[in-house]
Amino acid sequence: MDSEWDDGQPIYRQIRDRVVAMILDGLLSEGDPLPSVRNVATGSRVNPLTVLKAYQQLVDEQLVEKRRGVGMFINAGARELLLRAERQRFLTDQWPEIRATIQRLGLTQDLLGAVPPRPAED
Repeated sequence: MDSEWDDGQPIYRQIRDRVVAMILDGLLSEGDPLPSVRNVATGSRVNPLTVLKAYQQLVDEQLVEKRRGVGMFINAGARELLLRAERQRFLTDQWPEIRATIQRLGLTQDLLGAVPPRPAED
């Protein structure tokens, strides 16, 4: 995991969000283990309790299962659960503003369809 942090959000939340992104992007699949708390803490240079708090939030959201003495694993159906939640959040929080901007700028579907996708940033 990348260790650059945004000061506007707690680090544990950013760790949680990075795991969610990895699930949505297919980098972590159902049944896969999460990286160990110790490895993430060392690699990210954060306190292990911060990583544990992020992981506990994923457990609380029923995205991850804690197996005593073994580790934490992605639950079956986690990606679908996340997709539903993320789609709803997009439609509720982001889409109204995007739609208003599109209307304000007079952008048409033809013009929007002609815009090439930007290459992914590494």
